[in-house]
Formats: sequence, structure tokens, C-alpha cells
Amino acid sequence: MTDMQTALRGAAGTLPGPPPELERRLARRATEEGLVDVAYAAVDSPVGRLTVAGTKRGLVLVGYGPHEPLVERLAERLSPRVLEAPARLDDARRELDEYFEGRRRDFELPLDWSLARGFSQRVLRATAAIPFGEVSTYAGVAARAGSPRAVRAAGNALGSNPLPVVVPCHRVLRTGGGLGGYTGGLDKKEYLLRLEGVLL
Repeated sequence: MTDMQTALRGAAGTLPGPPPELERRLARRATEEGLVDVAYAAVDSPVGRLTVAGTKRGLVLVGYGPHEPLVERLAERLSPRVLEAPARLDDARRELDEYFEGRRRDFELPLDWSLARGFSQRVLRATAAIPFGEVSTYAGVAARAGSPRAVRAAGNALGSNPLPVVVPCHRVLRTGGGLGGYTGGLDKKEYLLRLEGVLL
């Protein structure tokens, strides 16, 4: 970011934001006119606030932490036409709510795999096939992705999973049963495994 961009962004931060109703109307109109390539929304959950984003192909992101860097990443990697449009993500928000309430075991959302490529995408697709309440290992998903020796690369792919919870990287453990790592922090991984009855 240039000094000019930084100065403009800082100055813009002191301006009052538009009224919420105007923002909703803008999002609805932009969506109706096909001007939004990537829609995003916030979801409150027991593991903290999540940002979910979707394209016309499907859910493309479930992110932990503040939404600003996630939205910037979407603009850089997918399209600058990113807008907060919660109505476009109603299905994703509903399915996540049902999952956290213990009423959903499988997600039925179409997924957009655009943020993962090559071996990383194969690892994530293998991970998406791990059933609710079961676990695999880093070696196991590496093998199912076609490269049994690429255990470290599989771990890196899982560490950069753009769709945690929905693509259940929390179900992948170290050989021997150790938890391994998790993008959102091990406390979140433990919570999800308890929710699914893997950890007592």
C-alpha cells in the first residue's frame, strides 16, 4: 500500500459511514444487477465470529478473525467486486447455525474451490470426505490426495484451508492421535471435535 493510499484510508476512517438501511439497499441493488462477484457476511458462532463468503459457484471462504483482511484477500485473489450481502449467504449461515446447534452432520452447500489449487485442493477434497464424528491423519489425507509421502505439504494445505468447519480440517490429527495444528487455534479444534463426539 502506498503512502497516499494509507493517508486516504486513514482520512476515510474519520468520515461517518452510510446508514445501515442504505447499505442494505445498495447490496440488494448491486446483487440484482449482477455487480457483485463475491458476497460476504458475518456469522456468530461458539468458536467466535466467522466471515463467510460466496461466489456464484458456491461458498468460497469461512474465515476466523477480523473480516477486513479476509475481504482484502478475496478482492486480490478473486475479484475487486466484493460486497457485504448477507442475504446471498443465508443458506451458509443457516447450515453453520444448525451444525453448531448439533442439528446438522453434513453440509450440503455447493463449494467454490478457487482459493486452493493443485495438491492443496486435492488434500482439501479428501478432507471434505471425512465423515462427521470420524478422524484421519495428515498421512491419510496425503495418501488420498495421491502423494503418500507429502505429509508436510498436506499439513500446509490444511493450515491454509479457506473453508474450515465446512471442509473439516479439524478432523485431521497427527499419526498417534496428537491434535496437530489448526488455523483458528487448538481451542477451536478441540471444541469442534467435542461437538462431534470425537473428544470427550
